[in-house]
Amino acid sequence: MKKVFIHIMIAFMCSMAVVSCKKKENDLSDIKVDPEDRVIQFDSTKVAGFFTKYPDYKEYETEIRQLYKKHDYHYLWFDKKGVIEFAEAVFNQVNQISAEGVPAKLPYKEQIDNLFYENENKDPDVNSELLVSAMYFFYAKNVYQGLDANKSKQTGWYLPREKTSYVAYLDTLMKDPTLLKKDDSEMIPQYYNLKKALQKYREIEKKGGWQKIALEEGVKSLKPGDSSSTILQVRKRLVASGDLSKDSGSNVYDEELVKAITAYEVKNNQVPDKLIGPNLIKDLNISVQDRIKTIVVNMERCRWISPNFIKGGNYIAVNIPSYKVRYIKDGKLKLVSNVVVGKELHKTVVFSGQMSYLVFSPYWNIPRSILEKEIKPGIAKNSNYLAQHNMEWNGNSVRQKPGPTNSLGLVKFMFPNSNNIYLHDSPAKGLYNKESRAFSHGCVRVEKARELANAILEDDKNWNSKKIDEAMNSGTEKNYSLKKKIPVYIAYFTAAADENGNVSFYEDVYKRDDRLASLLYKS
Repeated sequence: MKKVFIHIMIAFMCSMAVVSCKKKENDLSDIKVDPEDRVIQFDSTKVAGFFTKYPDYKEYETEIRQLYKKHDYHYLWFDKKGVIEFAEAVFNQVNQISAEGVPAKLPYKEQIDNLFYENENKDPDVNSELLVSAMYFFYAKNVYQGLDANKSKQTGWYLPREKTSYVAYLDTLMKDPTLLKKDDSEMIPQYYNLKKALQKYREIEKKGGWQKIALEEGVKSLKPGDSSSTILQVRKRLVASGDLSKDSGSNVYDEELVKAITAYEVKNNQVPDKLIGPNLIKDLNISVQDRIKTIVVNMERCRWISPNFIKGGNYIAVNIPSYKVRYIKDGKLKLVSNVVVGKELHKTVVFSGQMSYLVFSPYWNIPRSILEKEIKPGIAKNSNYLAQHNMEWNGNSVRQKPGPTNSLGLVKFMFPNSNNIYLHDSPAKGLYNKESRAFSHGCVRVEKARELANAILEDDKNWNSKKIDEAMNSGTEKNYSLKKKIPVYIAYFTAAADENGNVSFYEDVYKRDDRLASLLYKS
């Protein structure tokens, strides 16, 4: 069971006070939820009437019925004295759900507020009891699970989603409320980094955000040393987002501003050229509200990844929008490399697999679609097409022979999957220097393929750097099975933040953010 729900509740308990609380939020040791106090039972036939009166909670009907059937239709959130303290703790957390990047609004909030703000000596009733349970499931589903798997697939996300029983989890919390104080395990750390970024950007929004920037008429771009009113606007914009420490008020494009703009572009995966031109200004003009929405969208994606994937401490993660692959070994960053991903017509699929073997000096077995659309037309126009491209017929298909010009380069990293996606080297080294790197037919081209092979095999006594180089350049295909498989995750995040909440934004290369945002803000 993932414990993100626990962690999120702690974060709130330590930071917020709600009038209904009778204790300090972080003082949970005295909260008791004793099953012996659950002596009040209600008529099970009244459950159906609740969903008639509160239809917006009908999506939780199955879980609510399971919960009360399990507890023989006894009150869980009320005892003889009224609302129990644990219910107040959950209520407090729900009141801060927006801090978790959840735009959904709690249905029937006024009625629920009344339960907690006016609960003194109030006898429980079935609707009040079921409202609190519905509130719990609303929170758990939105913060912990996010959109259901069918909706996440609509946005092109095919990484496996972990199933969780929120009925069982509530029982765990009620049996031991001190679990709310524990900080054993989190959702993937990126979630909490983005949460800090969200807080920062909401503070920026409260201060008024930033104004639009415009180049003066007739000016295509500004270079270091130029002076312009646009420079003043750029300074104010970078100060507003925290990318420049202070506003000197100078209209000269000086060294201080060059450094700030270069750092901004590097952070956001752009190629620095020291020019203030249309592309930079377009990026700077994205509103703080839109940046907040991007952060919220990516917090949602974090909910779709089980924290279990980092528990082993060894995995390879590709983020399509940042055009980066990271190899984590023994819990530490071992290697980062630029990558090239699939172009719009051949999108790289979001999924996971297990890297099980490497192929040195690989053949490229050309996919049928490429054979029909590219190779055969090439042969029809040029009888020497295959020889010129180091290709040969192999039965009814065509393959490219091993060598330095092979489209897969000198090594490929295999994690068998139905999408036929893998990581590989490439002879087209110039593509890694481009700002937008969606050029492949779906596989992931790795700039530091040789370094990755060395990092993966460094503990294998059968290999050393020299042997790897020889195998990569032998011209003879060789497969080598890894002694231990490595999890590979291909994901799609258009925003990422460090542990201080400093956020980077990446190109939405497959235009998926708006689709996901529309699902979130309508849910």
